[in-house]
Amino acid sequence: MTTMKNQPGPGPSSPDYLQMSLAAAMTLNLKEGLFFRNARLYCLNLLLTYPGGCMGNCSYCGLQKSRDGAFAEKSFIRVSWPTYDLETIIEKTLENRHKLHRICLSMITHPRALEDTLALIRRFREDVGLPISVLMNPTSMTAADVAALRQAGAQMAAVALDLAGEDLFDRHRGAGARGPHRFAHYWTMLAETAAVFGRNKAGCHLICGLGEREEELVQRIQAVRDLGARTHLFSFYPEKGSRLAQDLPCPAGQYRRVQLARFLIDNDLSHFPNMAFDARGRITDFGLPPEDLARWIDSGRPFMTSGCPGGGLETACNRPFGDGPPSDIRSYPFPLEAGDVARVREQLGNG
Repeated sequence: MTTMKNQPGPGPSSPDYLQMSLAAAMTLNLKEGLFFRNARLYCLNLLLTYPGGCMGNCSYCGLQKSRDGAFAEKSFIRVSWPTYDLETIIEKTLENRHKLHRICLSMITHPRALEDTLALIRRFREDVGLPISVLMNPTSMTAADVAALRQAGAQMAAVALDLAGEDLFDRHRGAGARGPHRFAHYWTMLAETAAVFGRNKAGCHLICGLGEREEELVQRIQAVRDLGARTHLFSFYPEKGSRLAQDLPCPAGQYRRVQLARFLIDNDLSHFPNMAFDARGRITDFGLPPEDLARWIDSGRPFMTSGCPGGGLETACNRPFGDGPPSDIRSYPFPLEAGDVARVREQLGNG
């Protein structure tokens, strides 16, 4: 087994090396640790890596280029992402294949990311055989590149739009953040991804709590659904070392309401035009009869992690505690128990 850190000079680089989430390393028995409440990870989350790092400068991201330190040493989603050689990753994935239902390859903003992602898709498809998702880097991609991902063997693909509207996107990811990304291109590429991969095979990452109103975010979730895609929702939680490190996490009530709205929209149970909002943009009516809404809340399903499915699971990419600590779970990586539902009900009425 080879595990490496970026050093001065060439350093480890994809496709021969990849970073993986701490949860993935624990699942493959490469790192020791226990999951809170015996949670399990069902998706192997892998991140392309290069000595120069990511060219993006997103204000909330631990991988932003303006953050001090070597790329491989930067945290991402609040945890370390250790680097391993590809052969070790494939060997350990095969040993633990019974635990996994999907592989997710996350691109970063780098000139080689597409070429290396295509090579990695082919390698994992041939040697492992699990369904593969790709979290794309639209900035350096064209419509033809989206088709190439599918031709190489990707089964699903997602675009990390993250922000609900163009102004917020520009402030946090584009010119306002001294970053290369542009909202219009991201949206065009999401539409292309939905067209190429088909209905429910394209995903859109959106983050709740970055200055948008609930109404604005829910409207965007509906627009994503109208493309035939689904939203993978995250609750903003400040990342150490990012420019938003001192900001407050998304209020729990705000996130719970948007979670519920997303679930209803993505499962075609309600629609944005049927919902109502107060003067501050907070959701006051979800567009369902009270008894139907209560049934869905009691099921707990709207408050579980939203992501790519696999192995009969509604979400295989369940990212345990990826957007909140175990003491303040935002996206539940397992079915909710009665006490969890009671807490969620209380939070829904807050803020």
